[in-house]
This record gives sequence, structure tokens and C-alpha cells, in this order.
Amino acid sequence: MPINVKHTTIRDVKLIEPHVLSDMRGVFFDSFDQNEFEEKVARGYTFVQERHAVSTHNALSGLHYQIQCPQGKLVRVISGEVYDVAVDLRRWSPTFGRWVGARLSASNCRQMWIPPGFANGFLVLSDVAEILCKATERAITKHERTLKWDDPDIGIAWNLCKPPITAARDAIGTSFSMAEVY
Repeated sequence: MPINVKHTTIRDVKLIEPHVLSDMRGVFFDSFDQNEFEEKVARGYTFVQERHAVSTHNALSGLHYQIQCPQGKLVRVISGEVYDVAVDLRRWSPTFGRWVGARLSASNCRQMWIPPGFANGFLVLSDVAEILCKATERAITKHERTLKWDDPDIGIAWNLCKPPITAARDAIGTSFSMAEVY
């Protein structure tokens, strides 16, 4: 079943909308097809790892990236809703330091493709959300970095009503001006 690819304000980050079939039994769609991904989204990537996260309302994860063995990520939500964000860390890019965000949910079936060279994070908007993230490289702890989620130099509009719930490493992320970039 064909996918619809929408371009974001950052050229290489894309929103993928599958063709969803629905009837009285429920819904059906192809969540991933390697040939369609290569043809319509990005060529030359193979996914080697998939992570599954379950997070509660107002939990903020990120902004994460790997300085060596950078990961391309295909993010989707299978339960609930999140606001997913990508920050361009490619020094050579005309969008270096800019961010883009999108709502991903089980009901809209959207996925976000975030190529290597970006930091990624999400804020849980629903009571609980389950997130799947396919990666083009394995997670390697010694190469993982965390960018400060609330850095004013980046200025992500998280639209928070109260401080988010974060992991210890996310609470003390590196500022954009001091971050290792590509």
C-alpha cells in the first residue's frame, strides 16, 4: 500500500503517512516497506535496531544523538500521542541549529524520518504513549550525547504547561553552543 511523504521545514526530515484501510474490524496499514522507503524517503539505509519505549504524560525524552556512528531514526507511536522533535546538528547544513517538530500518534499513524546528523526527542501528550524507533545504527553508550532540551539558542516550542518529567541525563544536557556536532 503506498505511502504519502510530506516534507518538513528541514529538507531531509520527512513525515510519512501510510495508506490506512479501515472497516468495522478496525484498521490495517503497512508500517514499513523497505522498497517504498528507498523510493520515496531515503536511499541507502538499513535498519539494524528497534527500540520500544512506554512513557507517561509530560515525560520528555531527549534530545539524544550519537556523535560517532550517527543514527538515522524512523519514529512512530503505537499508542497515545507525542510531540516529536529533530534538531539539525550538521555543521555544513543550511538548517544547522534549526528544529522541526510534529505530532505523532496511534490515531494519525504518522512516522517521522530523522536522518543521521540530528538530535531527537519527544514530549508525551497523552496519558501514556508507546513509541517505536527503528535505527540505522546500534545504540553505543560511549558515543551517546544529550543536547539540552530547553536551550534558548535552539528555542523549541514544547508548549509545556508545567516542567516536564525527565531522566537525569536529559535534565543536564549540553547546551547547543558547547555540543559536539557533525
